[in-house]
Amino acid sequence: MAYLLRQLIKPALQRNFINSASALRHAATAKANADAKQQIQVSESCLKRLREICIDGSFLRITVEGGGCSGFQYKFDLDNKMNEDDLQFGEDKAKVVIDTVSLEYCTGSTVDYHTELIRAGFRMMANPLAEQGCSCGSSFSVKL
Repeated sequence: MAYLLRQLIKPALQRNFINSASALRHAATAKANADAKQQIQVSESCLKRLREICIDGSFLRITVEGGGCSGFQYKFDLDNKMNEDDLQFGEDKAKVVIDTVSLEYCTGSTVDYHTELIRAGFRMMANPLAEQGCSCGSSFSVKL
């Protein structure tokens, strides 16, 4: 009798196992896609400048803070201490680091190093989450 019960239950258990495995694969794929969407690009000019100035293991830290003319502003600093919630972009000797909260405000953007006659510096370009910004490019408002 137990043998017959096992034979009857076995296909149902296999279906449940296959469905569970499929759900786990789907969840892992969804997480990987979400992680892939949460990123920033680093331009070649930015990488070149970072290779020149980050010779002691430091990296460029980007932070988004409240303030500026439009509501939020980018802050660029050289740092050498990683935090738990930091994500890295770029390459080993030319790293750009951003915390997860700041990344939510600039996912899809490009970090660039721009040189003009009157100034040179890092800037955030083509932020798809920014609705408008000030003329200097250091502050922005978020699309609602």
